[in-house]
Amino acid sequence: MTNQPVNLSPAGPPETQLPNYDPEAIKLLNVALGVEIDKRRDAVCAVVAKYPTFLAGWASIGDLSASGIDAYMAYRVGYHRGLDSLRANSWRGSGFVRWRFESNRGFLRCLAGLAKHARIIGEASEAVRCEQFLIQCDPSGEANHLLR
Repeated sequence: MTNQPVNLSPAGPPETQLPNYDPEAIKLLNVALGVEIDKRRDAVCAVVAKYPTFLAGWASIGDLSASGIDAYMAYRVGYHRGLDSLRANSWRGSGFVRWRFESNRGFLRCLAGLAKHARIIGEASEAVRCEQFLIQCDPSGEANHLLR
């Protein structure tokens, strides 16, 4: 249990916006995403090896991985790195993490990818929990396209 209060307002639960990530990492990821398809995953992995807390990088590894357990592993690492980052930025296990903030999108992509690939590998209860968590993070529905 934490000794830090969760402050609710008339506007609803608190909202967390992750800080923008290192511009150099973003630049390198964009370059890696532009290489030949057969070399793209390795190029993205090299960026994430240099920046292991880069959530958009983990989401991109998941996107470029074979469907099933390989993608599940990448998204799961990104999801847990994302929880660490959220906690480090005042998130206390509840409240909004909205898609409208570019800096939140890596985490939300990892969460949605984890839901999708948990279902693919037969982890239905985890898939449902992750789907519900995504909707709780951004009830506006802006991130729901990730579940398709």
